[in-house]
Amino acid sequence: MSRKQQLHRPGPQPGPPADDTGCHILHVDMDAFFVSVELLERPELRGRPVIVGGAGPRGVVSAASYEARTFGVHSAMPMTRARRLCPQAVVLPVSHGKYSRVSAAVFEIFRSVTPLVEGLSLDEAFLDVAGAGRRLGRPAEIARLIREQVRDQQGITCSVGVASTKFVAKLASTRCKPDGLLVVPADGVVGFLHPLPVAALWGVGERTEQTLTRLGLRTVGQLAEVPPATLQRELGNALGAHLHELAWGRDPREVVPHTPDKSIGAEETFDTDVDDPEVIRRELLRLSEKVGARLRAGGNAGRTVSVKLRMASFKTITRARTLAEPTDLARVIYVTARELYEGAGLERVRLRLVGVRVENLRPAGEAPRQLTFDEPEHGWREAERAMDQVAHRFGSGAVRPAALVRRAEPGDGRDGRDGTR
Repeated sequence: MSRKQQLHRPGPQPGPPADDTGCHILHVDMDAFFVSVELLERPELRGRPVIVGGAGPRGVVSAASYEARTFGVHSAMPMTRARRLCPQAVVLPVSHGKYSRVSAAVFEIFRSVTPLVEGLSLDEAFLDVAGAGRRLGRPAEIARLIREQVRDQQGITCSVGVASTKFVAKLASTRCKPDGLLVVPADGVVGFLHPLPVAALWGVGERTEQTLTRLGLRTVGQLAEVPPATLQRELGNALGAHLHELAWGRDPREVVPHTPDKSIGAEETFDTDVDDPEVIRRELLRLSEKVGARLRAGGNAGRTVSVKLRMASFKTITRARTLAEPTDLARVIYVTARELYEGAGLERVRLRLVGVRVENLRPAGEAPRQLTFDEPEHGWREAERAMDQVAHRFGSGAVRPAALVRRAEPGDGRDGRDGTR
């Protein structure tokens, strides 16, 4: 069994209620989120191995059902390898719009419980429920309430870890997947942690794990008994001290309700390398549309637009430009990204990947409002907001620029399944 499978295999479901005194931190993690959302529309696939991700020769796995995971399939795996491991799997394309809508609804459930919600991604979050006890009950009862509401309102399942610290709560949710609830009592943290493999500790990657194994340290308990000075000598001062603290369950970090996005971007790896400038410009347009929609959905605008250009040799260059005013308009983003691409001198160079990113974000309401390029008084801004409304109601492929409404060309990375690719 691989290291990754060991860390993510379902743990035992809890028996009698555990003592949740002092366990005010919850880690909520959706179960196979992308797959679960897809199965809402494809219920006939329940119980079968399902993979969500790019189907092309360079596609990667974004999510896998638990049935597919039994064959060794996991996220970030090349799709070609996933198909070899599980040839009977059903492969579905990624549909970010659907996942964002379900995620927003799930996070509304979280915020109805407590304002102290720290989102880690679309499908997981920390919650501090210390202030919700009088209204909703003990932490374990709140965790059960959240699981019921997510299931009843959204039709998907989640796993919840309940503990006195963020680190232990996250480990607990991992150990009770899928569709589980696990409370780690405050006085049972050491007993919970010490039998686990050292790879369970945050900060232990494959190289650090190899170093610890060489030292004969395979479990958290074995590591905990090593003097901090020894760990620091072998691993460096910061990492050695960090792992010693975690091994004893000490994690002082608090739940931070909101960390503003520093940037928003999107990128695409072509199925085959592309040197046609028109194909690349269309891809920049598609990515700019996606980034603009995400900016507006989050109420953000940004001043710096950058492009990422990866050649067939894997050499990657980036180009960026800071605008006079922040923007959330796909048209402005695209024109800037196109000019950056054209100015990079790669118009006849074969590219493997292109990306568009907007940085230096601020709330859109704080951004000065002025007309852009050839925008009339009622123009591009209103048009893009209208497109947002249509996409919200009918899906991201319901409306798109005319330049993207065309048959796929060999090697341009589009298969037409999501309406924009």
